[in-house]
Amino acid sequence: MGGIGKTALALEAAHQARSEGWFPGGTLFVDLRGYDDNPVTSDQAVLALLDALGVHGTDLPPTAARQYDMYGTLLAERRERMLIILDNASDPSQYLPLLPAIDHHRVIITSRNRLDSLSVRYVDLETLDPAESIALITTALSNDPDDDRPSHEPEPLRELTDLCGHLPLALQIAAAMLRRRRHRDISMLVAEIQAAADPTAVLIHDGGRGTDQYGRSLTLRPVLETSYRRLPPDLARLLRLLALAPGADTSTEAAAALTYLDEGAVTGLLEDLAAAGLVTATRAGGGVQWRLHDLVRAFGAGLVTGDAGLREEGEQARERLLEFYWRWADAADDRLRWLPGLPEPERFEYRAQALAWLDGERAGLVGAVQWAGEERHARQAVGLAGCLRVYLEWRRYLDDWIAVAWSARKAAHRAGDREGEAIAWNNLGLALREAGRTDEAIDAHTHAHDLHQTTGDRQGEADAWNNLSVALREAGRTDEAIDAHTHAHDLYQTTGDRQGEGMAWNNLGNALEEAGRTDEAIDAHTHAHDLHQTIGDRHSEGMTWNNLGVTLWKAGRTDEAIEAYGKSLEIFREFEAWHRAGHTLFNLALAHEGMDSPDEARAYYLQAADAYTRANAPADAADARTQADSLP
Repeated sequence: MGGIGKTALALEAAHQARSEGWFPGGTLFVDLRGYDDNPVTSDQAVLALLDALGVHGTDLPPTAARQYDMYGTLLAERRERMLIILDNASDPSQYLPLLPAIDHHRVIITSRNRLDSLSVRYVDLETLDPAESIALITTALSNDPDDDRPSHEPEPLRELTDLCGHLPLALQIAAAMLRRRRHRDISMLVAEIQAAADPTAVLIHDGGRGTDQYGRSLTLRPVLETSYRRLPPDLARLLRLLALAPGADTSTEAAAALTYLDEGAVTGLLEDLAAAGLVTATRAGGGVQWRLHDLVRAFGAGLVTGDAGLREEGEQARERLLEFYWRWADAADDRLRWLPGLPEPERFEYRAQALAWLDGERAGLVGAVQWAGEERHARQAVGLAGCLRVYLEWRRYLDDWIAVAWSARKAAHRAGDREGEAIAWNNLGLALREAGRTDEAIDAHTHAHDLHQTTGDRQGEADAWNNLSVALREAGRTDEAIDAHTHAHDLYQTTGDRQGEGMAWNNLGNALEEAGRTDEAIDAHTHAHDLHQTIGDRHSEGMTWNNLGVTLWKAGRTDEAIEAYGKSLEIFREFEAWHRAGHTLFNLALAHEGMDSPDEARAYYLQAADAYTRANAPADAADARTQADSLP
């Protein structure tokens, strides 16, 4: 892309090659200015090349054809190898007539566009890594021995490089601005960029009059504008709409929804945009994701917000994308919740397919829910949020889960949607409890219960009681938890929800066990197991086997406990429910440790650590390894 440092790299490579003696015949350089309003033509470039080769005045042939002939002859006759740099090309017509007819010499061409018409070796340039970005600005400021800002402000410097997207031109502009503002902190420039809707409007040195060592303006926005203006209308539209996508990466089918095109058509356009250096294709799973640089995204979004017609086009695109996300997230959620006897969800035949799609679209899905704050998109975003709970819990993306539930709650409250708000409070409570924020979870589930009770939603009220009871138990309020479980169980029985009734029995068993009422706890877990087995809810059956195992172990019935754990582990491995598998393996380790079998216990602790690692639970994994290391 523009500003990535193509010219600087080509010239640095040429200098190093010359110093190594690779090109004793010398180096020729022409700036083709391919993205200026008046690009250099090959006819103009050949005159400059001939002049560099010593042909001028009366020696210069009068016609372009003869000038090309002389240029080719001079190169062919030159025994010593030369390097020719054709910089900043935008069209093959600029450089094709300038290529040597023999392979003795070497050519470097720099361009924002892929030169697919030639069989050439490509060197695709990426942005700098964070350490290189920091080094670039630090080195630029080190010319002033009194400038110690990089060492005194390491965090603002890191933020600045992030805001520049690690793009060399943006970093160079930021460094020049800091040199001019040598009595101001780096944090002040960071704040200025953060306050701007479009960072490219801030990254301007010396009012646009400053230049780099190649005489090019130290202003970022014109670089992006020239690339954008050269795009045909369909590619320009695609760039603008991609800039509105909620995630850093956008899948091909999400891009199709944004643009209202079929996947085949949008794939071709995306490839053209990638060839123009404005989007990057990355492999993700079994498909391709398309990534805009942050500064290109800000530029594209700025184009949309600055024009009323483009704004409406953008809002319609976002509506289409939300509908796309909602439809398929709902289908994936149905697959994750599916039980025998329920209708088959569309598209996703297996759980693994649903999880793979959700994994691939996760950033976009979570980002799109944040649009719930806008009235036009609130209904769709709240609906989408409700489809993500099971997935985010399953993968243990707790921060995403909390953010999604919180956005949905605020939007539903603002819209007066009490049922939606109750569901969002309930989901938020579940996420907070998993994150260890138990008191906040209790408060959230209490809000959910009160709203469900007010609206007369007995099913929702049962869910709220059930989830509240778990949070109360984890807070050590066991008697209140037992009462809440009992309320949940009775309501589930009234509504005929056998799956919910099974969960309530299971949770009640946990609370009874903590209260020391072991026999009652075993009966409760047995009721739960029988219900889950009857309706074919294998995953919940696995949870019940694990909890029954815990109760049996504490009752001193170790052999029965180990048998129950084994059945639980088999189910969790079948579902690839690695966090729950980790719990069961940890329990197996405790059981074997209690049986004075340290080798078996150590093996189970280490298996638990591996399962927790696969479940994105590093703290639990570390705890399991610590337990393994503590054994004799």
